[in-house]
Amino acid sequence: MKNILFFGDSLTAGYGLPASQAYTSVIEKQLEEGSYKNYKVINAGLSGDTTAGGVHRLDRWLHQPIDIFVLALGANDGLRGIPARETSQNLQEIINKVKHAHPETKIILAGMEIPDIVPGRYAAEFRVLFRELAIKNNIAFIPFLLEGVAGMRHLNLPDGVHPNAEGQKILAKHVWTVLKDMLEV
Repeated sequence: MKNILFFGDSLTAGYGLPASQAYTSVIEKQLEEGSYKNYKVINAGLSGDTTAGGVHRLDRWLHQPIDIFVLALGANDGLRGIPARETSQNLQEIINKVKHAHPETKIILAGMEIPDIVPGRYAAEFRVLFRELAIKNNIAFIPFLLEGVAGMRHLNLPDGVHPNAEGQKILAKHVWTVLKDMLEV
């Protein structure tokens, strides 16, 4: 059995929804329905988590085999206005820890964006940090996990921030587009 570990925040945890509707569960179903029954999905999503929090809680997940590691943290950093440099350093530390513990693990980084309505250069700096990390570390990259979902009222819960079941299916499509090329039958 091969493990795919999804390490993220409320978007990964499927905030406000039954676990079966989180994008990780949607992907798990795709794996089971396809020729990938040898993969197990582990949802390590924690609502409210930041990249700094992720650095501190990662170690508890590294004791088990990880074949594919999907890093989907950063949204809460952006919402809190944490400096892009700090977010980047934390994500790099997580990538380093995974590579050190499991050198053969394939890593996918999910990009995040914040609305351009945020004043100054912050939105642009925040957006680019994910692409720069993916290039620097030569890892797979999902440009924007919430592409087509962010700001779309009908795809989000009443809070306007967290995807509903239909929105989670779109997140799953974004992840699957990158993940499918890493799977072995």
